[in-house]
Amino acid sequence: MKNIYVVTHTEATHHIQGLAGGWYDTSLTENGRSQARKIALALYSEIAEQNIPIYSSDLKRCVETADAFAEVFNSTVILDRNLREMSYGDADGKNREWINKNTTPRPADGNRLDHKVVTNSESRRDVGTRIQRSINKIVNKPDNNIIVITHGFALTFVIMAWLRIPVENMDYCSFNARPGGVTLLHEDDVFESRFVMYINKQDYLQH
Repeated sequence: MKNIYVVTHTEATHHIQGLAGGWYDTSLTENGRSQARKIALALYSEIAEQNIPIYSSDLKRCVETADAFAEVFNSTVILDRNLREMSYGDADGKNREWINKNTTPRPADGNRLDHKVVTNSESRRDVGTRIQRSINKIVNKPDNNIIVITHGFALTFVIMAWLRIPVENMDYCSFNARPGGVTLLHEDDVFESRFVMYINKQDYLQH
């Protein structure tokens, strides 16, 4: 049996400033820090196991979320650049008005997989390839319970990688995600079937 708890980082400064995230490296707000600890405590009461591995994007908002989990679970954080959000290239840190003026329309040939929404951004193929690489590595670890800290848009690719969807088929799927959501991925012992038990659960913020 394997359970992977995927947590989207909590409220960061770019959220309240109305700026694009991507690789724009912002920190959590005070509210975000409080949210991270609240979720960590709620999950610890459910998992009831210390020293479980915590894998995190290396961007500050994820690292700070992961640090709250590490304190509660008495665990070590393993930073993984492949768990980063999609890079929005020139749009990183820009406001909605700038993005609306500079977004590249969907290509006429329908190739969503290699489309770059803004100059110098990553494509869905880019993000899917690196996140698939990371998830494959994490799944092969012997641990029964694992925590992964990542980003909202990246969550879609984590789920697809978990379900063993080939990168070539990652061009359309999207899952709605909000800061501080928890997604549970489960693999059974008998058939090694992979389940998505729930997606972006917000209940833990209410504890």
